[in-house]
Amino acid sequence: MAVKLLIDSTNYLSPEDIERYDMRQVSLYINDGDKQDLELDLDFGEFYTRLADTREIPKSSQPSQSAIRIKMLEILNQGDEVLGLTLSQDMSGTYDTFNMVAEQIREERPGSVIRIIDTRSNCLQEGYAILSAAEVAIAGGSMDECVAAAEDTIARTRFVFAPHTLEYLERGGRIGAASALLGSILKLVPILSVEEGAVVTPNKVRTYPKALVALRDQLKKDIEAGGGLRRLVIHTIADSEHAEEFRAELIEPLVGHEVDIIPIGPVIGAHVGPAVGIVYETENPLR
Repeated sequence: MAVKLLIDSTNYLSPEDIERYDMRQVSLYINDGDKQDLELDLDFGEFYTRLADTREIPKSSQPSQSAIRIKMLEILNQGDEVLGLTLSQDMSGTYDTFNMVAEQIREERPGSVIRIIDTRSNCLQEGYAILSAAEVAIAGGSMDECVAAAEDTIARTRFVFAPHTLEYLERGGRIGAASALLGSILKLVPILSVEEGAVVTPNKVRTYPKALVALRDQLKKDIEAGGGLRRLVIHTIADSEHAEEFRAELIEPLVGHEVDIIPIGPVIGAHVGPAVGIVYETENPLR
């Protein structure tokens, strides 16, 4: 009996990592007018091109109960245990739906071992928690050891990012129209982060270049406070040009090695708009 992971689509892990650790994945949906697509089926570039030309923000919805059930039973029927890891409960109903399906299966099949973890974030901050659990699972670790690995990683990671505009956050209902208007008038660029499952704004600066420097400075501060760096990735939403400059001019000179740039998918990106950010894990806890 082994621990097998069931994950959603908002961690943006590579297909290679998902295959390497024998994970199962269910996709959230993008609802764009009368059209509903699985996030995993969308071309990110085409989606963001269309998003830039519309005032109506597409909505996202959680994976279907049937999709979750199929994947859980697939694992259980192999004689294995299910560890589900989802994006923040404060951002989506995915965590609650995972738990609902798990409870139904436990009632039908007493003795089934299913644990569900709220990673309290999304994107590769969620992904790093998943990878830590997967590394323990593939080495034969117990369910408790896998859960502990994920939770330990959550305490050692940070996700900070800078959107170009507050327009998408306002259109998607994440901030009020008055705040968006004030930010536009003052030409403020917010530095956003995810803490305890919710988006927070620890800082605002005047220009986008200053925002990217602020991201670099936060990374540098956390590397020093966290006793060194374990993992790092640059995220981008429809802004590969600034992401490349950020990597070459600010991040790689700081860390001294090559850094990957990973696009963020439509479920998260539709609410933020064009942006650049970083996710990283330190040696010691940051919170």
